[in-house]
Amino acid sequence: MVKEKLRVGIIGCGGIAFGKHMPSLAKLGNVEMVAFCDIIEERAQKAAKEYGTKDAKVYTDYKKLLEDKTIDVVHVCTPNKSHADITVDALYAGKHVMCEKPMAKTAADARRMVEAYKKTGKKLTIGYQNRFRPDSQYLHKVCQNGELGEIYFAKAHAIRRRAVPTWGVFLNEEEQGGGPLIDIGTHALDLTLWMMNNYKPKVVMGSAYYKLGKKANAANAWGPWDPEKFTVEDSAFGFIVMENGATIILESSWALNTLEVGEAMTTLCGTEGGADMRDGLRINGEKFGRLYTTKVSTDVGGVDFYEGKSDDPGFLEAKAWIDCIINDTEPVVKPEEALVVTEILEAIYTSAKTGEPVYFNR
Repeated sequence: MVKEKLRVGIIGCGGIAFGKHMPSLAKLGNVEMVAFCDIIEERAQKAAKEYGTKDAKVYTDYKKLLEDKTIDVVHVCTPNKSHADITVDALYAGKHVMCEKPMAKTAADARRMVEAYKKTGKKLTIGYQNRFRPDSQYLHKVCQNGELGEIYFAKAHAIRRRAVPTWGVFLNEEEQGGGPLIDIGTHALDLTLWMMNNYKPKVVMGSAYYKLGKKANAANAWGPWDPEKFTVEDSAFGFIVMENGATIILESSWALNTLEVGEAMTTLCGTEGGADMRDGLRINGEKFGRLYTTKVSTDVGGVDFYEGKSDDPGFLEAKAWIDCIINDTEPVVKPEEALVVTEILEAIYTSAKTGEPVYFNR
């Protein structure tokens, strides 16, 4: 028997919950948000007032929320460090789980999450909403159709010139596991692997830098950061070789002296053509002895998951997620795919610390 409405609990009522998860779920007619949890009770109360049902409950202990057997789905919107524990507990409590990116702070934690969803039979997905952008959807179809041929070289772009998040725990290595690499590099890498349909890394080299984070009174999109609290890298770079020989370069920064900026973007080079997101979505190749470049219009329309006027990736992500639960289909972002993203990010950090390459499957 299919419920008329799925009952959702929100764990972590901070910026990403208010900015993406709750407003997206609120647009869906087949869900209701019935429980909210945050270690700061006032934030949970605010969320319940703005997005909850009339009888929505508020918690400061997520384990109490999970005791409610009427809750079908949980969205985990907490700092990276707690993703795994909350997700695993929620799965074993019988809930389907949408966990915000990155999957976990460590690869070991991410593997625990995969093990839990397989054992419980519940659904698990990770919040990589950039897959739902119109340009991403179009490019994925191009790749699936084989129009680029074998994609053997790619770049994953997540570069900001000066946009260091100064709120919450973004600068706290213990809570987050890192800086721009795990925060925005994760989106660019997810997009790139998804386009390539390649999830078998062989070896990774990485560098991480803490150069500009030491500067006081620095120019920044959200005001100067506190150098004393800046405990993560300000930029990080990875060189990834896949089992089939394909190469990926991952670049990430919150602060870098460059004018070549852009995040959650990919560049792909294949045997039959190439693509990038540098100036909108561009496809390039050779035809009839001539080179061509095509700029694709990605105006609203033709999105797989929604026959309407919205192209908001957060909404499309939420709709596809709820639909996969109702229809008992696989989520768009599979846990096994997100696990590989976390494993590569961890390998970059490890290589940066040791100065040595990190090999997989040895």
